Amino acid sequence: MSEVRGPRRPARPRLEDVAAEVGLSPASVSLVLRGAAGPSERTRQRVLEAAARLGYRPDRAASLLARRRSGLIGVMMDVRSDYHGELVEDVHEAAERHGYDIVLSTVTRTRDERRAVETLVDSRCEALVLLGPDAPAAWLTALDRQLPVVVVGRPVRSAGVDVVRAADDEGVGLVIDHLVGLGHARIAYVDGGPGVIAAARRRGYRDAMRRHRLEGAVMVVRGGHSEESGIRAVAALTDLRPVPTAVIAFNDRVAVGLIDGLVRAGIGVPADMSVAGYDDSPLSRLAHIGLTTVSQESHGLTESAVAAVVERLEGGRTEHREIVLPPRLVVRSTTAAPTGT
Repeated sequence: MSEVRGPRRPARPRLEDVAAEVGLSPASVSLVLRGAAGPSERTRQRVLEAAARLGYRPDRAASLLARRRSGLIGVMMDVRSDYHGELVEDVHEAAERHGYDIVLSTVTRTRDERRAVETLVDSRCEALVLLGPDAPAAWLTALDRQLPVVVVGRPVRSAGVDVVRAADDEGVGLVIDHLVGLGHARIAYVDGGPGVIAAARRRGYRDAMRRHRLEGAVMVVRGGHSEESGIRAVAALTDLRPVPTAVIAFNDRVAVGLIDGLVRAGIGVPADMSVAGYDDSPLSRLAHIGLTTVSQESHGLTESAVAAVVERLEGGRTEHREIVLPPRLVVRSTTAAPTGT
C-alpha cells in the first residue's frame, strides 16, 4: 500500500535567497535589513523590494541567539491583583512595539517575590519589570547588578534601580480634598499594612487631614490588601466614636470588601458612609460597584517602564532614573455628601 503524502510546504525564504536575488553577499543584505550604515540608498531599495517579493522575514530568534540575547523582559506580578493583570496587558503591548516579548512570573499565597524573580532570571530574561514589589531596596539593588531592573509603583532608594510610579501620597490627598469638599470631616483610613506603598498612602492621608485642619479627627484602621481585610475592618469602623461618615481604603480590593461588609451590616453606601479606593482597577469600574478611586494612569506607567528597559538594553544608559506621574481622581457613585452628623 503506497503512502499518501500531502502537498509539501514551501521552504521559508532565507537570507541567502534574498542575496542571490539581488546579486549581493549575505553580509551586505544583512546590513540593509538591520538598518546599519554602509549600503547606498539604491542598494537598500533593491534589497527591500527583493525581500518583500520573496516573502522573506528575518528569523528573530536566530538573530538574538547569535548576539547572545533572548529578547525577553521578565514581569513579576501578584496573581491576586486585578490591577496587576491590567498592567501586564499594557506591558505586553508596549514590549511588542519595541520588539520584545515577556515572561510572566507570579506571586501567590505560597510563592514569594524571590522565587518569582528566580524563575525570570532562570528564563534568561534580559531585564525585569517588577510590579509593586515589597522586597527591600538592598535586595533590589543587588538584583540590578545582574540585569536591569525597573520597579513599578513604589519608590526605591537605590543607585541603580529604575522607578516608575505615581505620587501615592498625592493620590490619597485628592480623595481627602474631594470628601472634604462634599462636607465630610470624619474621614477614616483603612491601612494597607507594612510596605513602602502602604506607608506612602498612609502618610498622604495624615498630611491631607492636617492640611484641612482635621488632624484631631485622624482615624487609621488596620487593614491589608484583600477584600477579606476590608470586610474585617467594618467592625472596627463602626466601633469608632464618633462613627466616620467616609472611609478611604488602601486599594480597590479592600474598598470592595468594605462595601460588602457595610451593606451586610445594614449601612448604606454612600447614604450612611462614603467609600473610596485606590488603583482604578477593572473591578472598580463595574456598574454595580461604581467605586470612587484614584487612577495611577497605568498606561503611562507601563509605557515609561518599558521605555526605561529599552534605554538600558539598547541605549547604554547606566544612571538611575525615577519617573513620578501625577495621579488622577475618578469620582463615581460610592461617595456623596454626608446625610447625618
